Amino acid sequence: MNIFVLLALALAIILLMLRRKISIGLCMLAGGFFIWLVRSARIDDLATALTTMLTMPRTYDIIFALYFVMCLEIELRVSGALHDMVEALKRKFSGVKVLLAVMPAFLGLLPSPGGARFSAPIVEELSRSISISQETKAAINFWFRHLFEFSSPIIPGMILACSIAGIAFGDMLRHLSWLTVLAFAVGWLVLIRPIRAEVDITSDRLSAREEHGMWLAIGSVASIFILVIAFGLSASMGTAAIVLALIGVLRLVGRSVGVKEIFIGALDKKMFVDIGGILYFIQLLDVTNVLTEIVAAFQSSPLPVPVIIACVSFIIGVLTGMSQGHVAIVMPIVAAMGMGNLDLAGVAMAFGVAGQMLTPTHFCLIVTMNYFESSLFGTLKPIFLCEVIILTVFSVVTFLTWG
Repeated sequence: MNIFVLLALALAIILLMLRRKISIGLCMLAGGFFIWLVRSARIDDLATALTTMLTMPRTYDIIFALYFVMCLEIELRVSGALHDMVEALKRKFSGVKVLLAVMPAFLGLLPSPGGARFSAPIVEELSRSISISQETKAAINFWFRHLFEFSSPIIPGMILACSIAGIAFGDMLRHLSWLTVLAFAVGWLVLIRPIRAEVDITSDRLSAREEHGMWLAIGSVASIFILVIAFGLSASMGTAAIVLALIGVLRLVGRSVGVKEIFIGALDKKMFVDIGGILYFIQLLDVTNVLTEIVAAFQSSPLPVPVIIACVSFIIGVLTGMSQGHVAIVMPIVAAMGMGNLDLAGVAMAFGVAGQMLTPTHFCLIVTMNYFESSLFGTLKPIFLCEVIILTVFSVVTFLTWG
């Protein structure tokens, strides 16, 4: 069967099951099993995919990072620090619209797998005084968290892309960082501007409790940044260290939270089933050589090279849902076609990120939807519009400035 027909059928199965309100993890497994059945139907391939998934360090970093982020959210929420931080920032900014965009963006600077689970309750808290749908809340949280995919020095995809393509990070930053500004502007236009919210004229003076809670919450996140960036810890280890330290800190300042409430409350079985289903789906794509065949199909086509890179990057982004996925597969092709080619590398990054933002294999999307209990299609509708605008502007600018 033609590889693109196969993918279209697998996607149709996934979408049909999603329409029936079946969990995303099970939907992805169904699509993966269909691909395996058509391409291989060998039991040892299923075993290989499972073994690989269970032995990859990335699997456990994702799972434990997500778990400890949820533990941290419980600590800050139950202790009241999260609420106090939101109230303090609302006073400082005299309204919620700016904060709805800025807070997920700020927390998105830390590339923690599933980290959208931490910014989600902040978006929920900020939006209590305004009338917006759960899908809009989910879209805001998901979109603004990923503004820095093109301009952060600690995004794994950017680091890997520069290394493979032989491009200095500074050069890549100068070439693509304008997309972060564009993404913020487009997100504001599509997601924030339509919100009807009163501007609160309040005193800038904070109560002692609000200021205390604000620094507890911000300090916790900043500490994770320091551990990950300065000391090189993984996202899971850095977050775990802060979660454990915060238990003692909260007791010392009179905001104690029960240990059982923290660690048992963070055990979201549905979430972990969904993550496991997605990880296994990605491994099934690998063992059945689907990703390799997609690349080969485009390489043998008569399309212009930039179009080939754009199409492959977008499709791989959709299939893997992570920046490391499309970068690891597509950037070696970019390097082979022209080591150090900024224009071609920029096309790969822009279209790969677009693909990962429009797929149920993206962990942050799953986390966000589970938290807000929003629908996939309702959440992705404004995201799709944002990506259409960004890719159109990017394509025009790239065409006019191609070096």
